[in-house]
Amino acid sequence: MILLRRANERGHAQHGWLDSHHTFSFADYHDPQWMGFGPLRVINEDRVAPGGGFAPHRHANMEILSYVIEGGLQHRDSIGNGSVIVPGDVQMMSAGSGIEHSEFNASKETPVHFLQIWIQPDRINASPRYAQENYPVDVRHGVLKLVASPDGAEGSLPIRQDARVFATVLSAGQLVSHALGEGRRAWVQVVRGRLRLGEDIVLDEGDAAGLADRSGLDLHAASECEALVFDLP
Repeated sequence: MILLRRANERGHAQHGWLDSHHTFSFADYHDPQWMGFGPLRVINEDRVAPGGGFAPHRHANMEILSYVIEGGLQHRDSIGNGSVIVPGDVQMMSAGSGIEHSEFNASKETPVHFLQIWIQPDRINASPRYAQENYPVDVRHGVLKLVASPDGAEGSLPIRQDARVFATVLSAGQLVSHALGEGRRAWVQVVRGRLRLGEDIVLDEGDAAGLADRSGLDLHAASECEALVFDLP
């Protein structure tokens, strides 16, 4: 089974300072056919105007990943963390029993463009925790680099779910493959560029595909591209 999610079919919210596209139902956008994919609950592609941002707000019982594409995202939270997230960084905030945080564009001149990803945890009301790691282009180029996993393997960020997140940057013509275990499913999210899934499905920037009942997947770069792959229960 392959489920296609085209960029132009996503939910959209325009708030002046925020331009957001919702892969799955979120806030005022609700589509019962797009409530998530396994434990993957949210992928929002956000563009925040210079000086704009999300005022302090609370989350609980969600594994939240931020993946910056362009610009810098200023983070502060109620457990004492503060940082600027830049391209190559992946931030993990395990909200657990509850955490308050704010996110602002770190620049007064240029927008920040990032993906915010929510994964439902495998337990509730755990202690909140935070981690951030940089994965330069050279460690993501031509491979599926593990950036989040249940056990923090290979320098990845630890998340409370049996899910693995991989990031890749490919030159035109390159191929990466990923095997899926029995009963596993995958979500492919194109960050930029164009790639082919298998032989005949073309995915452009912002497009995505969900796969189930398959032994694996092949990603062929039709142009220079960047993508995330989620291996999910």
